[in-house]
Amino acid sequence: MRKQAAASRMQGVPYAEQPAVTMEALPKALETDERSPESKDLLPSQTASSLCISSRSESVWTTTPRSNWEIYRKPIVIMSVGGAILLFGVVITGLAYTLDLGEKSQAVLRMMGPAFLSLGLMMLVCGLVWVPIIKKKQKQRQKSVFFQSLKSFFLNR
Repeated sequence: MRKQAAASRMQGVPYAEQPAVTMEALPKALETDERSPESKDLLPSQTASSLCISSRSESVWTTTPRSNWEIYRKPIVIMSVGGAILLFGVVITGLAYTLDLGEKSQAVLRMMGPAFLSLGLMMLVCGLVWVPIIKKKQKQRQKSVFFQSLKSFFLNR
């Protein structure tokens, strides 16, 4: 209410002639008792290291070994789904060319069969290519850890 009254009084006054606001003139509501919800979320104890721990790249900072399932889970799932879609496409394509169905259903099956076939093959190949990429990345990570330990050994002497 006071802001609206002050704003209505200052509308015609040029900015250079408006009185300067000092710390004493600020309302008491802006003091420590009533902080905004955003300032309550930010704790003063959060440092850069604690923020890095909660980031998505947590595995870069931690040295806990991961199991093979955790490492290869995504490519295995992609290959499994791709293989299933590929088989589904083979079955649909085979049915489209062996069964005597109506012209419309046969035309639909002849379009959908190769579509599923190609989609399944694409997903299967993506999963198969992903596995060597992960293996190469694991080797690079092991070399990096080895060289980091050598570096720290020679620098800390």
